Amino acid sequence: MAAAFERPTFCCCRKVVTGSAKSEGLNSSRDCPVDIASASNFQRFQIQHFHLELDINFPSREIRAVEVLDLVCLQPDTRSLVLDSHQSLHIRSVSAKCRCSSGENSWPLSHRLDPFTEYGASLVINLPAAIKPLSNFQIIIRYTTADGPAIWWLDPELTSGNSKPFLFTHGHSVCNRSFFPCFDTPAVKSTYSATVMVPPGIRVLMSATRSTFDEQENIYRFQMEYPVPAYLLALVAGDLISADIGPRSRVWAEPCLLKIATAKLNGTVERWLSAAENLFGPYMWERYDVVFLPPSFPIVAMENPCLTFIISCILESDEFLIIDVIHEIAHSWFGNAVTNATWEEMWLSEGLATYAQRRITTETYGAAFTCLETTFRLEALHRQLKLLGDESPVSRLQVKFEPGVNPSSLMNLFTYEKGFCFVYYLSQLCGDTKCFDSFLRAYVEKFKFTSVVATDLLEFFLGFFPELREKCVDNKEGLEFERWLNASGPPLLEPDLSQGSSLIKPVESLYQLWSSETPDGNRITDIDISKWKTFQIVHLLDKLLDRSPLPHEAMMKLSKSYSALLDSMNAEIRIRWLQIVVRNNYLPDFYKVRRFLENHTSRMYTGPLYEDLCAGTMKAIAIETFYLTQNRLHVNLRRAIQQIFAHSANPAAVMTLLEDKPSDASNPISLRDVNVSA
Repeated sequence: MAAAFERPTFCCCRKVVTGSAKSEGLNSSRDCPVDIASASNFQRFQIQHFHLELDINFPSREIRAVEVLDLVCLQPDTRSLVLDSHQSLHIRSVSAKCRCSSGENSWPLSHRLDPFTEYGASLVINLPAAIKPLSNFQIIIRYTTADGPAIWWLDPELTSGNSKPFLFTHGHSVCNRSFFPCFDTPAVKSTYSATVMVPPGIRVLMSATRSTFDEQENIYRFQMEYPVPAYLLALVAGDLISADIGPRSRVWAEPCLLKIATAKLNGTVERWLSAAENLFGPYMWERYDVVFLPPSFPIVAMENPCLTFIISCILESDEFLIIDVIHEIAHSWFGNAVTNATWEEMWLSEGLATYAQRRITTETYGAAFTCLETTFRLEALHRQLKLLGDESPVSRLQVKFEPGVNPSSLMNLFTYEKGFCFVYYLSQLCGDTKCFDSFLRAYVEKFKFTSVVATDLLEFFLGFFPELREKCVDNKEGLEFERWLNASGPPLLEPDLSQGSSLIKPVESLYQLWSSETPDGNRITDIDISKWKTFQIVHLLDKLLDRSPLPHEAMMKLSKSYSALLDSMNAEIRIRWLQIVVRNNYLPDFYKVRRFLENHTSRMYTGPLYEDLCAGTMKAIAIETFYLTQNRLHVNLRRAIQQIFAHSANPAAVMTLLEDKPSDASNPISLRDVNVSA
């Protein structure tokens, strides 16, 4: 049982408010960050806590909600509160409550919803004159959700067990404004609590430190006792059961998945947590649980505090599961505890978490394993840079967002891998990996539960290593901080990966054999890739995919050598092999492409294959397969595939392909459905 929690309060510049700061009106010498992705006037208020009451209705696919925000107005002459909201939220009423000299008063408040961007709106609430600066007050908002980007409803047939409906939310980056009105910016953190009502037989989980269940009333209660940004609040409800996998960890999954999920993670999560604590300091969130979500989950994993969300199909791929869970564990320090204050500096969370993830894997699996994973990720970075060009602005670490651009659309490999390389560069400046570990521990301790900008990190870095400040700054020998942050193109420095040569060289050697004009079949068959690690095979297939289309004879030999073997391997390997099949238009193996799409309903696996099919000569196979499988795809994935069709084929061609298809009354496919951009 943890000690009693005393809630810290935060001013708009993200510093813990001291008594003297309160007496001075909470002013700070630091400027608040400008977040053009937020419509709110968060700089004018301090949020102390908020509470949600949620009544989830699966048949109508709506949530009836009450939100209570505990606020302090920081600036005089503030006559309105502006919150990030969304066009899909129906605001039923807004009221205020505060304690005045005459006692506790409450008022109904007028409000309006103004346009902001395609991903949100601004909820403008007119405040009564009785609310004075530096006084506490509450805003109570009653609203109903509809279909919005944060809330994903699944019919039973879209789950792994096909037994009960399912719901999950996803807040990153700016989606949670369609779940609840908020200061939807990573610059603002607060504690929260929630009560959730659901039908009997449905289990509810949230990203919270405390949870209880009132069986008599069928109500779940949650409390997050540490301040978090709005995007890290997450909820999942469905047919979920659990098993302990460590002293502070539990795995949650649908009943049909629990056994395999438990077997994969039992004992290992505690090992990873302990390694992370040795490197970066105590784990501060108390519990670390993992919940496996159906294949509709839009990304691989999400670092929601206390409860990592991860897509269930990753269970097929042991090494990817290891990396993905360790990456989310690393976010417990870098991203969740210390957060980027704006989405323009997302690398402060993702780059540091990637560096931390690789420190953890080096400690637990050795340097060779880490170097292998880093090698194929950095090659993917260079592949993306080749497509975009060295001058692409999205290759900068400090990306400048244009108004209206959704931050999620600019989350890319540069955020992770170029960010990682910058952090690696900092570690090399201090000259010793263990010394840099000590710096990261001190950085987390100083800035935990706050949000930072790059200047905070770099100033603290130079303060921690004063000899660097003296040598490189005062003596003007120069540091590359500005170029790292604002120059486009590849990283200025990449790590020495020679410790991975025992795993990487066999891949390079085999690739060279396949790249020759006349591949030597005898030498190739001497190399048994069935004994390789997943990352080695993926690395090889990525390189062959980059080189496709291959000479026809080489493709025939590839299929003869590997096709049957790869059929028995995990989906991360098979998806790459099937992309090679499609890009080489290798007809003998096309039935495997169709079979894969019929059995996999995750966007991470279906999207790339549909794109490759439509980019080549096999649009008819793509549309035929989509027609047969669309009822098992989430509506968002259906729309994404329909957009692929729309961008790759003219309407007349699509209509011709569909003319002979019988109508599906429950979910008909039509020209309008395919050409969603019209």
